[in-house]
Amino acid sequence: MIAYHDEEWGTPLRDDQKLFEYLLLDGAQAGLSWQTILRKRAGYRRAFDDFDPDRIALYTDADMERLLAETAIVRNRQKIAAAIGNARAFLQIQETEYSFAHFIWSFVGGETVDNARPVGNDVPATSPESESMSKELRRRGFRFVGPTICYAFMQAAGLVNDHLTSCFRYNEIRELY
Repeated sequence: MIAYHDEEWGTPLRDDQKLFEYLLLDGAQAGLSWQTILRKRAGYRRAFDDFDPDRIALYTDADMERLLAETAIVRNRQKIAAAIGNARAFLQIQETEYSFAHFIWSFVGGETVDNARPVGNDVPATSPESESMSKELRRRGFRFVGPTICYAFMQAAGLVNDHLTSCFRYNEIRELY
């Protein structure tokens, strides 16, 4: 968890496939701890073809059964089906928008929202932007993308900087936008 915080969390991402990975993992996390998903990330990478949406979108019923038997991931039928469906919806967005990154960053005006939070007890679970993102993603066929999941995704992918101002990463992240 420390390495994830110190090296990844909150770093602005504009790579479509990496954004897809983060969105898929945040959806898998629903109802579970992030630590559980982070421990299983390598298993998810193996099981889901390194989060390649082109490959995942082609998964069949046999792939679904393979994934349900895979002990290295969370074996939840709805979450696995959502990941496959989300890959298809993701490809549709890539087809109709400039890129998934362009689409997803549009919810924050293309730039990281600097929340400059001095203490951790004022970090919300959602935001108006995460609510808009959730609504639009669901309209486009995504699942497991509620406002709370979208906000966690926004934090992880650097759409918002929710590192506390006392955290060394806060200023490091600020230098990236």
